[in-house]
Amino acid sequence: MDAQYEPVIGLEVHAQLLTRSKMFCRCGTTYAGAAANTHICPICAGFPGVLPVTNAHAVELATRVGIALSCEIAETSRFDRKHYPYPDLPKGYQVSQYDLPLASGGSVTLGDGEESRRIGIVRVHMEEDTGRLLHRTAPNGTVYSLVDLNRSGVPLLEIVSEPEIRSAAEAREYVMKLRQILRYIGASSGNMEEGALRCDANVSVRPFGEYVLGAKVEIKNLNSFRMIERAIDHEISRQIQALEAGTTIEQETRGWDEAAGVTLAQRTKEYASDYRYFSEPDLPPLTVSADRLRDVLGKLAELPDARRARLVLQYGVTSDDASVLTTTRETADYFEAVVAHLDGRAPARLAAVWVTGELFRLLNRDALSITDSRVTPTLLAELVEMVHSGEVNRGSGRAILEELYESGGSPRGIATERDLTQISDTDALAPVVRTVLDNNPRAVGEYFSGKQQVIGFLVGQVMKATGGTADSATVRALLLRELSEQPAEGPVSQ
Repeated sequence: MDAQYEPVIGLEVHAQLLTRSKMFCRCGTTYAGAAANTHICPICAGFPGVLPVTNAHAVELATRVGIALSCEIAETSRFDRKHYPYPDLPKGYQVSQYDLPLASGGSVTLGDGEESRRIGIVRVHMEEDTGRLLHRTAPNGTVYSLVDLNRSGVPLLEIVSEPEIRSAAEAREYVMKLRQILRYIGASSGNMEEGALRCDANVSVRPFGEYVLGAKVEIKNLNSFRMIERAIDHEISRQIQALEAGTTIEQETRGWDEAAGVTLAQRTKEYASDYRYFSEPDLPPLTVSADRLRDVLGKLAELPDARRARLVLQYGVTSDDASVLTTTRETADYFEAVVAHLDGRAPARLAAVWVTGELFRLLNRDALSITDSRVTPTLLAELVEMVHSGEVNRGSGRAILEELYESGGSPRGIATERDLTQISDTDALAPVVRTVLDNNPRAVGEYFSGKQQVIGFLVGQVMKATGGTADSATVRALLLRELSEQPAEGPVSQ
């Protein structure tokens, strides 16, 4: 990016709400894999003369989002008609909110501590989703489009940021943080691959030190984190190159061509007046009373930033481990369940290491979430306790975890069956130590010549001879004792 120019980025994030029925009718919202136009009725298909009814649960979820983002919740808001003539909008208008949104103000905080950045929220408003256009090519090469209205009318939330984002990487981080919050409070699945979370990016550039905003270009329908970052990065570069060449930036809407890695002009950007907003006459105003607000607030889950800080304070885990543990609500719940089952028999810090390290290694390998794991919190707590008490060493614990993950069972059952219980008995280990010393005269000679680090090699040989079940601290102490009792010229066979 040219250091002479400053990007100015605002994001409009669209999130489908997790409701069983659509925004203004009783049609179901679970349409994935269904045949086109099988989850529709006269209301969501835009037939004349129908009467929409507002989904109360959608309003509650939207209020929950507004509270989570520290917004001011309007006591009274209303729906409006937003007109535009697209084939996937059967009524010719979208029911949305314009001048009286449900929530306004608020913010999303990126980063942590002194490196944190606050991105303001302009508004959070409710609307209905549109249908989908399916583009096809006929055998003769003719391109045509079909309309699927299964998605039409699904409750949608639009979260509009202030133009305070200053890089494509920051835009990506903002959407990731927003999705994390939406998932934590159960408002949206956030599944971008399913279209449940999409983003429009408004991008402009201006010379550093300038306060007047440049012409805004909107990039539509970005539906992956990678796409958000790549599209914004490209658009910033495109605008800077145009300004350097003396070209005027036009306010327009552009699409992102993932294969070519470029944004492409689609149409002149609309202004609010182009949508001919007016109040939706078929829907009464929305009222969120103080009692209703308290009720929603009382059911709100602990937010990720607060939970991360609490895990550090309550359990003494590192800040990095706490960040990983709170990536999803399910992971944080799993960790706290492990700690509860440990009941003080092993430190929570050790449990955090096993969750974020060993268990996540297996889950990431197979692209699974923690809810897919057959290693329950009870089983992992038992294993962590066994490692902490010295019943098994870390290497054996890792082997036990892998078997639990692949086949199930119990930690102690697997340890007994595979003879993985840690050997700490000096009488049992002493003969093995002597054999290793006898079989490695060169290493012993190096030790006596001053290469103390060779002791690590000898410990490894004993571990290998015992199948990894020996207690490494006991082995090291025995080796040092045996070496101290031998003459400097090397080992003597027993």
